[in-house]
Amino acid sequence: MGQNSVRREGTQSGVPHARDRGWDDDLHGAGEATGAGGGTPEPAGGPDPAPAPGGRAARRRGTSGADDPGTAPATAGGRAAARKQAKKAGKRKVLRWTAIGVAVLVLGTAGAGYAYYEHLNGNIRSGDRAGGSSGVQKAAPNALGDTPLNILLIGSDDRASDANVALGGGKDLRNDKPRADVQMLLHVSADRQNASLISIPRDTVVKIPECKGEDGTVYPATTDRPINETLTRGGAGCTLTTWETLTGVYVDHWIMVDFAGVVAMADEVGGVPVCVKTGVHDKSTAQVKGGSGLKLPKGTTEVKGEQALQWLRTRHAFGSDQNRAKAQHMYLNGMLKKLQQQNAWTDTGRLMGLAETGTKSLEVSDGLDTVAKLFDLGMQLKNVKVDRLSTVTIPTDPYPPNPDAWLQPRAAAAEKIWGMLRDDVALDKNGDKSPAKPKASASASPKPKKTAAAPASLAVTVVNGTDGNDEPAVEGRAKKIATALQGKGFTQADSSKEGKPSKGTVVAYPKAAGDQGRADAESVAKALGLPLSTVRADASAEGITLVVGADWREGDTYKRPTSTAGDLPEGADDKAACMDVYSVYRWDGES
Repeated sequence: MGQNSVRREGTQSGVPHARDRGWDDDLHGAGEATGAGGGTPEPAGGPDPAPAPGGRAARRRGTSGADDPGTAPATAGGRAAARKQAKKAGKRKVLRWTAIGVAVLVLGTAGAGYAYYEHLNGNIRSGDRAGGSSGVQKAAPNALGDTPLNILLIGSDDRASDANVALGGGKDLRNDKPRADVQMLLHVSADRQNASLISIPRDTVVKIPECKGEDGTVYPATTDRPINETLTRGGAGCTLTTWETLTGVYVDHWIMVDFAGVVAMADEVGGVPVCVKTGVHDKSTAQVKGGSGLKLPKGTTEVKGEQALQWLRTRHAFGSDQNRAKAQHMYLNGMLKKLQQQNAWTDTGRLMGLAETGTKSLEVSDGLDTVAKLFDLGMQLKNVKVDRLSTVTIPTDPYPPNPDAWLQPRAAAAEKIWGMLRDDVALDKNGDKSPAKPKASASASPKPKKTAAAPASLAVTVVNGTDGNDEPAVEGRAKKIATALQGKGFTQADSSKEGKPSKGTVVAYPKAAGDQGRADAESVAKALGLPLSTVRADASAEGITLVVGADWREGDTYKRPTSTAGDLPEGADDKAACMDVYSVYRWDGES
């Protein structure tokens, strides 16, 4: 809205309304009441027109009817009455201007708030959530209707800006595509009571699916490249799709930060506490060139600025990529604790500072591309206690074709962790062991469930997905399960000649089939002993489709793998109170 339209709105509708309320004796003569000056200022549109009889000019004359508005009344009684009348008029003017001042303040604040909100939105950079198709579906809701939240955190080594070159070195790499040197999956439980940070070392070789960059470039699938290259093969969306393919876990969002962003966020919270068992200096040595330059005394230090970046980049002094991930987890744990201590989610000033820094520092997937969405995400994280935040690094072994440089996931250990995430089993042992109970509603009556159609009337396609963990598919698996279904009355069950690798077994039904489709699919699941959480609505499904996953490689009746809270494979839990320092990089604090 332009300035002229605001002015017209004020003079045409606001002023008469104020007069009707008795606030206004002389809207344009307010300087007399406030002591602002002598004469009557002109209104915004120019001089006042001649007053109508009995209007403002007549009132200013008082009761004498004198033509000169400055002529005093002739009698003492008249003078007293005039003083009383002037006093009342003054009070009315003060009240009027107070009201107008409050209105301007409120409108001005609201306008500034909206402008600042739009300013923050303008800071946010975003991109597509996924760079390809993993086929992974979002988890089914729990008894309360809630689903887990999974966010992929990516630290890039982007050196495109002067700030990043100054912090990250490598001026000759300015034009190179950034790599995803830090990758962590933040899993927040459906009840929002516990969370986990799961890292994969950057040099771990995984299956990278076909990805399409935002510029339209298509990158073919590969099985012999490390996971940090996903960022160069289609951006953060490709990194997300790779994680979904690897884990079978649906990832809701990604958040990416570069060197300069790490420094800015550490400064905003006033430093992040980290700890080393001895002094550390991650310097270049005769045997190993490079190093982050980190130099800290023994014990706990609150790192910020470039020192925070050095902590996150240190690898040699901590001995390995796996130990670097442990140090990164310590840092994020410390930042969460600091934010909770600062009441960052309820302190308005603190929140505004974080919002300004965060929106400038982060790049996010399109589901988080407004301040409102980021704030909602923060509110979902604020109740997770530090003792319910697990930190895990996927156990790895040397990658045989290049054992000195690359790693590969330890298959059984990795799959156990991915299975716990898919089933939303807490990675810690500190929670309430009693299961969640549905909340009772006094007003809402339960929705009647549909009755499944007769088994013989349901066509079921069975697909072999037993190669979902990069193991060879079990030959004839789809045909065997289709035969088992036929024996249970699903006489139209048939096996597909095409396979579809899947980590978990899924019973999909057409989304358009609604409640009836779900009831029919659940009857298939029950017949085979499958949990109802395996039933999914799928917009692309043409009928009921049972994908026999890598979690069901034998037997006619499904036996669900069970995990208990905190039952992690050996070597996965990496939470540490203080970091060990490799002997070559220990520092006595004197040199």
